[in-house]
Amino acid sequence: MKIGIDAIAMDTPDFYVDLVKLAQVRGDDPDKYTIGIGQDEQAVPPSSQDIVTMGANAATKLLTPAIRASLGMVLVGTESGVDASKSSALFIHDLLALPEWVRAVELKEACYGGTAALMMARDYIAAHPDKTVLVIAADIARYGLATAGEVTQGAGAVAMLIKAEPHIMTIEDDSVYRSESIDDFWRPVYQDTAIAQGKYSTEQYLAFFQAIWSRYQTQRHHTASDFAAMTFHLPYTKMGKKALKLVLPDTDEATGERLKRRFEASTRYCRRVGNIYTGSLYLGLLSLLDNDTSLKAGDRIGLFSYGSGAVAEFFSGILQPDFAAQLHAANHAKMLADRQELTVPEYEAVFSDKVPYDPEDYRSDPTYYHGQFVLTGVIGQERQYQQR
Repeated sequence: MKIGIDAIAMDTPDFYVDLVKLAQVRGDDPDKYTIGIGQDEQAVPPSSQDIVTMGANAATKLLTPAIRASLGMVLVGTESGVDASKSSALFIHDLLALPEWVRAVELKEACYGGTAALMMARDYIAAHPDKTVLVIAADIARYGLATAGEVTQGAGAVAMLIKAEPHIMTIEDDSVYRSESIDDFWRPVYQDTAIAQGKYSTEQYLAFFQAIWSRYQTQRHHTASDFAAMTFHLPYTKMGKKALKLVLPDTDEATGERLKRRFEASTRYCRRVGNIYTGSLYLGLLSLLDNDTSLKAGDRIGLFSYGSGAVAEFFSGILQPDFAAQLHAANHAKMLADRQELTVPEYEAVFSDKVPYDPEDYRSDPTYYHGQFVLTGVIGQERQYQQR
């Protein structure tokens, strides 16, 4: 039985900052951001947008009456949870008015959470082939204004429907994964900005990929020439490019050129949205599918997922005969084009107007409301969501 991605959609805030202009204000060479890091624009989430609203905004594009009736689980992978106890999946379940006879769970392991949800969904469908699982990978990456990590911030969500006999891509049963407790990145529960050991984290990302890729080739008997494209977790696009370079020395020229060309297609959305943690790999997959029209049914796509701390996994998917008909590239292009650019002072003001980590009531600014679902505030320590 084939199991995989039947539909996929994204959401990102209506606001962004131009990183060339940010570099100029910060006194940096713009090439440091656009070439050295590989980012051009960065989504800026107002306080009225969080993983719940972005996840619901992305998921609502996929839901039909038939899908609603077949749902068995709602899984949210995130490291930007809105509550230490209650699952963000339950907030989304409520906003989308989903059936009560489903499981609704949030999964956390840094940027690996979305992949954990995808694999849990795959296993569930293997046992329940008549069901559908809604998987959402949603995050807001925050490091702070004028910090070393500022240029690798971002916000967004990717929603996927996982089913038997999928229309877009199978998820093959060929995963190789690795876990090791390391301290390359973390976020204490009392703050909303992450702590990163940048150089060490990059080294670990690449070391995990190299070890897993070597084991994958040995165990699964696939080489780079078997892949039409490879996609990577993209906290910033240069990171994925470094990983791809580890593969290229063992490829022939045609394979290398193909992988490099399609890698660039997979980075286009990330270059404009920024880091969305658990969703970054799947934003890259969506970018590849939307922006490379030379892909064809039967092509094998490699996916590398990495979550600091750390867990990583490499697996593959096979494109299905009618995958292109399920895509909405024009809608995604319009979404990005229609966003409002913020000046650097406006970006800094929006960034600083955040839901506080304290029991005081808070109301978000309606000026920045976006999408079908918004967070209007926190009253009596209860989050207030609204459908517009």
